[in-house]
Amino acid sequence: MKYTVGLVPPDLFAPDSTLIRSLSPTLAVLTAMITPAVLMSACGTMILSTSVRLGRVVDRIRDLSDRFQQLLAHEAPTEIEREQQRMILAQLGQFRRRAKLLQGGLTTFYVAMGVFIATSMLIGMVAIAWVKSTWVPMAFALGGMGAMMLGSVLLILEARYALQAVYEETEFLWQLATKTAPTGIIEPERGAFSLVSRRKRGKDGVTG
Repeated sequence: MKYTVGLVPPDLFAPDSTLIRSLSPTLAVLTAMITPAVLMSACGTMILSTSVRLGRVVDRIRDLSDRFQQLLAHEAPTEIEREQQRMILAQLGQFRRRAKLLQGGLTTFYVAMGVFIATSMLIGMVAIAWVKSTWVPMAFALGGMGAMMLGSVLLILEARYALQAVYEETEFLWQLATKTAPTGIIEPERGAFSLVSRRKRGKDGVTG
């Protein structure tokens, strides 16, 4: 079969051509090696999100520490300042637990990322060595997915601690407001507090 010089043979990339048949096993291996990249991308997203949350917790701990030191500087603290000190200490304990959970989640996501990279490498090595140990990359992939699931569980627990801290701080502010705010300024509303509207305050004769 003769071809014009400088032109690609028309049947070079045909499905039944010799080139395609010789490249099919290689393309199949490369496709299998690229598959864990989807899970790697998910791990990268979780690592970024967890790192941001851990940074915010660290900043919040430093802020609470500064506030606590400022309260300790008062020689004769009032009852409100003592309550603030107790609230800060309680929150520091919660933020400490949150930091541990976030650090554990971050570690598991890093482990999962490394395992998925190893899975991709093992797929190529198994294909090159022509061994029948296909269960090895499968076991690594399952281990990486298990690490991701464990990290997700740790983040769920951390989110519950974060919500609990919000509830406790809101409750503290509510109790503080009921003790210090003038009568009629606030009223309970479904477990929280809200400002009384000016119209209602005018009807009730509340001033100040």
